[in-house]
Amino acid sequence: MTIKVGIIGAGGMLQYHAAGFQKAGAKIIAIADRHTAAAQKAAEKYKVPNVFESVEAMLAGCPELDAVSIIVPNKLHAPLAIQCLKAGKHVFCEKPPALSAREVNEIIAAAKSSGKKVMFNFNNRARPESAAMMKLINNGEVGKINSAQAKWIRRTGIPGFGGWFTTKELSGGGPLIDLLHMVDLAMYFMGYPEPAHVLGQTFNDFIQDKSFKGPWGIADVVGGVTDVENAAHGFITFKSGQVLTLQVSWAEMVKREEVSVVFQGTKAGGKVERLFGSDGLDDTAIDTCELYVQENGKSVNRVIKTPECLDMGRSDSAANFIEAIEGKAAPLNTPEQALRLMQVIDAIYASAQTGRPVSI
Repeated sequence: MTIKVGIIGAGGMLQYHAAGFQKAGAKIIAIADRHTAAAQKAAEKYKVPNVFESVEAMLAGCPELDAVSIIVPNKLHAPLAIQCLKAGKHVFCEKPPALSAREVNEIIAAAKSSGKKVMFNFNNRARPESAAMMKLINNGEVGKINSAQAKWIRRTGIPGFGGWFTTKELSGGGPLIDLLHMVDLAMYFMGYPEPAHVLGQTFNDFIQDKSFKGPWGIADVVGGVTDVENAAHGFITFKSGQVLTLQVSWAEMVKREEVSVVFQGTKAGGKVERLFGSDGLDDTAIDTCELYVQENGKSVNRVIKTPECLDMGRSDSAANFIEAIEGKAAPLNTPEQALRLMQVIDAIYASAQTGRPVSI
């Protein structure tokens, strides 16, 4: 049976969802977007037969849909995921999973009630470097990961001023919730342990400074709201005894953009990194995967060779969703993991606001 997919949102991420779904043999039969011109343009490009102005119209007009992909501003993730799950559709949703852990719990309840799958686009898990590292971890070469450091930092990377990215009511927050990928990847490597205590701080020194705008994103909105952080730092302890340090920023006094997870295990340490050039654009990035071991009394650093992946695993992440529905592959992520991630993010913000550690 060919899985039939409808896509909500005709923005830039659609290209990766479409590529992944088609790679896995699914058929995209509908696109819904209130900006019908954008939806029509995307439909022509990807040969999609149906265009709708609303999700309700798409669900009514294409009852044969098996699955729905959600590519919209963060505030709409949970309500649309719940709506589509209740309509009996599998759901693949862009990150973050929702604005809070409470909303993720509501998504989980809807998924259990409907018996349908819900997955999120934590695409960095699908990068070749991450897959190679996870294979080493699963093979026992790393041992237990005691500690890890997650980093996604930018020097000049604010994605526009006054738009939904910088409006907390719509986005849920700034870089902490936008660039949560490395926090997720670190917890993924660690076995997604249950968080216990969180200490965090956020900073907004540069969030109104136009000189820190990034080379991508959305246009500034005159009179719009900019009320999120430009950087966040945190420390998490887990009930397993493991610990995680995080540093995430759109605008911070660093040399250049870095995207990495470094960890220390009982048998080996390692690093997965995406290091950008001075312009911060993808085509200047270099991906690496390394393992650090002791052999015959000597320190040995292994470089793990992996294929190049220009889209950072985005299309393979979407393909995995289709394969998981069909039972051909294990899902790369689960809603229960998304819940733990959002618990950590909620707690970082709460700790920053109160100035005290937060227990989960």
